[in-house]
Amino acid sequence: MPRTHNRKSRKTFSLSREVVSYLETVRKQTKRESMSSVLEDIIRQQQQAKEMERVSAAFSRYYDSMSAEERTEDQAWGQFAEAQFPTQE
Repeated sequence: MPRTHNRKSRKTFSLSREVVSYLETVRKQTKRESMSSVLEDIIRQQQQAKEMERVSAAFSRYYDSMSAEERTEDQAWGQFAEAQFPTQE
């Protein structure tokens, strides 16, 4: 069975000394092997945050578009669903 590798592209970036120092500090604190992995994690976290913002905005648009009647019905279903779970004491 052929192996699939997470291929990486080598790129060169110019960063300020402060940014390089920060990446090096984070690398040491997290005991990572490379600053590239630290930078990749920071970028992934940013991507996840942007995706969460997008999803949150989509939910807001959905609920903002509902009529008062639809909101009342949705709330009633929510209350019904909550009543189906046993209370924790």
